[in-house]
This record gives sequence, C-alpha cells and structure tokens, in this order.
Amino acid sequence: MVRAGQKLYEARIHKSLTLEEIAEATKIRPQFLTAIEKGEYDKLPSPACAQGFVRNYASYLGLSQKEILALFRREFDEKKAYKVLPDGLTRNNSFSLTRVHIQQSFFVITLAGIVLLGYLGFQYRSMFFPPMLTVDSPKQNAQTKKEVIVSGKTDPNATVLINNEPVLPNTDGEFTKILTLFPGKTSIILKAKNRFGKETVLERDIEVKN
Repeated sequence: MVRAGQKLYEARIHKSLTLEEIAEATKIRPQFLTAIEKGEYDKLPSPACAQGFVRNYASYLGLSQKEILALFRREFDEKKAYKVLPDGLTRNNSFSLTRVHIQQSFFVITLAGIVLLGYLGFQYRSMFFPPMLTVDSPKQNAQTKKEVIVSGKTDPNATVLINNEPVLPNTDGEFTKILTLFPGKTSIILKAKNRFGKETVLERDIEVKN
C-alpha cells in the first residue's frame, strides 16, 4: 500500500527540497515532517495537528490534498491513540487484544497460585517439622586454635543459638559467629528453632590447641 508519507517524500526529493526549506515555508518543525514521511504519526502533537500538517505539506508540494489525506486516513487510526495497523490486522485487532488480556490474566492467576501454594507448603512444613540446620565449620573432631569460626545455614526465619548465644541469620538463613574457647576438648552446641517451637540440635566435638 502506498503511504501518504512516501508520496510526500518522493515529491520533496523530486523538487530537490530539504526538510529545513519546507519547515521554513510551512512553519512545520523538521522532526514532524520526518515523522510524516516515515508514517510515525504517534510522534505528532495530536490527531488534528497530524491532519493539518499533512494537508499543508501536500499543498506546498503541489500534490492533491484530497488524495494525500485519503491515504493518510487509511493509515491513521485516531481511536487507537495514533496506532498505525499493519495490513490485514484491523479486523482481528479486537479479538487479538482480548486473547492477549486473557493470556495475561491466566499468567497472573497461575503465578499467584504458585506463590500461595509455596507459602502454604512452607507454613505446613514449619508447623510439623523442625527447621533445616547444616554446619559448614567446624568439622566434627576438628583441631583448631582458640578462636573458632562457626558457620552454617538454616531456615531464614529460624532462631539460631550457638552455645546458648543467639546468632542472627541473614535473609538466606546463613550465619557466622566467632567463638573464643579454652584449650582442650570441647563441644559446640548449635540449635535452630522456628516460631512453632520445632527445634533442630547439632553438636560438634572439637579440640582446641594452645
């Protein structure tokens, strides 16, 4: 399909005129002239301005205003916020938009359902099962200096105690604490407790060297 902008562009080139020359004569900004030639009507100030610009542009180039405006109106859809529709899509546009909205709604509902199920599953696990607790350091029967780094991971909302001293896990449930211990064999007791009172206890036996 021949576009109004294409006809205007070809006429301008045929007359060896620049956009600046036409802008000065018609008082239409060069960027608006470029938008008209490219069919980018959404870059124009308003539907009324778009039609006026096209009419004045055609008149200045000596083209038929009636013909150019007819081409322009075929491209330009005021009811859909300046949207220029590709050939063949106008009849199916309403159906396509409805289908997109249904797909988007289904996606949102599905995502919300997954999040809800995940939350309920986590709450169920917390009510009936103790929190997960792993200890990365120290290893069982490790020999270490008097300053011992104790680290591990638990559920993010669990309370952690190391030798009855509270430790705050980060948002991922990871925790770290440095203990200063006396030389000899000793045990480190780690506890993780959730808000339902379920508790996991681990013990690490180590030997502290001088």
